[in-house]
Amino acid sequence: MGQITSLFVNKIINQIDGTFDKTALLQSVGINPGLPMSPSQMVTADDYYSFFERAAAVDSNATTLPLRVGAAMSCDDYGAFGLAWKSATDLRGSYGRAERFARILTSVSTYTVEWVDAGALMHLNRTGTRSLGLRFSNEATIASIASISRQVATKKFVPLAVFFKHRAPKVIAAHEEYFGCPVHFESDKDALLVSNETMRTPNKLGDNSISSFFDSHLIAELSKLTDEDLLDRKVRIHITQALSDGVPAISDVAKHLGMSGRTLQRRLSELGYTYQALVDDSRRQLADHLLRESNYSLAEVTFMTGFSEQSAFTRAFKRWKGQTPRSFRIQ
Repeated sequence: MGQITSLFVNKIINQIDGTFDKTALLQSVGINPGLPMSPSQMVTADDYYSFFERAAAVDSNATTLPLRVGAAMSCDDYGAFGLAWKSATDLRGSYGRAERFARILTSVSTYTVEWVDAGALMHLNRTGTRSLGLRFSNEATIASIASISRQVATKKFVPLAVFFKHRAPKVIAAHEEYFGCPVHFESDKDALLVSNETMRTPNKLGDNSISSFFDSHLIAELSKLTDEDLLDRKVRIHITQALSDGVPAISDVAKHLGMSGRTLQRRLSELGYTYQALVDDSRRQLADHLLRESNYSLAEVTFMTGFSEQSAFTRAFKRWKGQTPRSFRIQ
C-alpha cells in the first residue's frame, strides 16, 4: 500500500480555516497528536486522501485549501531532501533531485522532467482513482513545487503554464493568481511548464560541494527503502507517456531505465508481471482517465492509447470494462 509523509498532514491541519477537532483528524490517519511531527513518519495514501477530503469539508474555502497548503511548504520542511533542493546550483539540479529522491517522501508519486521547446515540464506522476482527495493532493503538490522553486530562485519564479488532469473547480481565479500563469484543467498531465531561462537561473544557495554531500546522504537513505512496486510504476509511467507514438518496445523502456531488455523482463517476472500485462493495464488506465476527464473524441482517445484503429480500441475496452467506450462515457 502506498505511503505519503505525514509532513503534508501537518501542513493541511495548519491551513484549515474553520472549526474542527484536530485530535480526531490526526488520529484518523494514525498520528498521535502528542508527538512531534517528522517527515519520516508515513501515512497510507488512501488515509491521506480521505483526510484531505475531511479537512476540505470543514474549510471555509475548500477550493483554495490545496493552494494554501502548497504555499506553506518550505525547503526546510523536507529535511535532507529540502537541503539538497536548495543547494543545487539551479532549478535543473533541484528538479533532477525530485526525479531521483522523491521516493524518500512518498511511494505513490514519481517526478519526471521532460524538456520541450519552451523549457521543461516538471511532471507529477501519480496513479489511483481520481477521488476528490487525490485531486486536492495533486494541486497541493504542484503548488508546493512552485513554492519551493520561488524560495531558491534568484529571479522571480513564474511558470509558463500549469496543467491538471482533473476537471476545474467552479472558479479558478485563485489558481491563476497563485501560479501567475494560465492553469489548464482536463489536461493529459499534471505538470508545471518552466522556461529554459528560469531553469538555468542560479539558485540563491547553490553549491556543488554541499549539493554532492546531500546527494550522498539521500542515496544512502534511498538504499534503505524497499518497494516491490517501484519498478512496476516506473515502467507504467514510461509506457503511458509513449503510447501516443505507439506501444514502446520493452528494449526502449529498459534503455530509459538504464538496463537491458532481458534484465527488465527478468525483474518484472520476479515481481509477478509481464511486460504485455503492464502495457495492457497502462492503456486501460489511460483510456479510463481520458473518457472520464476529457472531451477528446473517441478517435483521439484511440490514438492516444496506442491503437491504430478505433475498432481495435473498442474491442480492448469491452474486454476491460464490459461495455463500449461510448457507453462508458455516457454513463
